Amino acid sequence: MIIPCIDLMGGEVVQLIGGRELALKKPLSEVLGMFAGFPLIHVIDLDAAIGQGENQRLIEEILGSMQARVGGGVRSVEYAEELIGLGVEQVIVGSAAFIDGGVNLEFLEDLDARIGRDRVVVAVDTIGGKVAVKGWREVIDLRAVDVVVELEEYCGGILCTNVDREGQMEGTDLEAFLEIRQATGLPMTAAGGITSMEEVRTLVEADIQVALGMAVYTGRLNLNEIRGFI
Repeated sequence: MIIPCIDLMGGEVVQLIGGRELALKKPLSEVLGMFAGFPLIHVIDLDAAIGQGENQRLIEEILGSMQARVGGGVRSVEYAEELIGLGVEQVIVGSAAFIDGGVNLEFLEDLDARIGRDRVVVAVDTIGGKVAVKGWREVIDLRAVDVVVELEEYCGGILCTNVDREGQMEGTDLEAFLEIRQATGLPMTAAGGITSMEEVRTLVEADIQVALGMAVYTGRLNLNEIRGFI
């Protein structure tokens, strides 16, 4: 499956390089038109992720026209429940899934009890192969390929973003994604630097969902060709 990405910041759709440098921004109405017909959209509230505001009005607008996974700033079970109540298909949990250099099992167990593990996707984002948290501002001493095994009983899928390649349009680290794929049977989505149709095909053939951002917004990847993977 191909999943287009919508990152929200300051009331607009943006794309960042490495989670920090603004590369482009677009109005939400234009982006919704681009992605019409895709069965699922991947939405991240970047302001909420770094604790500097939120974009709930835009999230509600997106949910009014398409199905979506939503993440960014999901630090409590109550907020996860709120998102499910808005009609979110799955909630993406990042920093809150990790504590003291390990997996926050208590929080994930609470999510399972309240919304069901199948509605939870854990973001296992990496910098140098280790898990990045707090809007990719901090790295903990935990390897992604090790942690995904521990997550299997607590979520319905994992989202693995290669932050080192995010937004750079230079290709992604296929070997890293394939190594994680071999380590777990969880549904897996790859993101970060995916730039070519060859990379897309390799990931799809390995049973990995593909989240696309910058390459689609800039026209590097053709939306009509991508739709062939829906």
